[in-house]
Amino acid sequence: MTQVKVKNKKTGITYVYESESYWDKEKKQPRNKRKLIGKIDAKSGEIVPTRGRAKKENQKGQGKPLDTSAELCNLCGSYEKQIASQEELIRTQASEIAELKAEKLEMAKKLMELAKSYAV
Repeated sequence: MTQVKVKNKKTGITYVYESESYWDKEKKQPRNKRKLIGKIDAKSGEIVPTRGRAKKENQKGQGKPLDTSAELCNLCGSYEKQIASQEELIRTQASEIAELKAEKLEMAKKLMELAKSYAV
């Protein structure tokens, strides 16, 4: 296995990969498998390990644990307010939908009447 250095032209960062050559029997050509080791530090020139794309440390929803029940109550209260505002929005939109459906039905009836009057 060898180490391969690849420079990203956009960012200027040089990444270091561990490369292993193998023979592809189907294509009858040599191929490489690469595994990211890290990137080269610009100041010291040493290889600094990278965390990779799949291993994110700060994922959504994983904050620090709540210390007191007061913090928990405040959090619940804010969620309840959000839920209430969402429910109000749903009620408003449902009434608008009902009005639009009634208007659509009325317009369809008028259109049918017009079509009948021109058909005669």
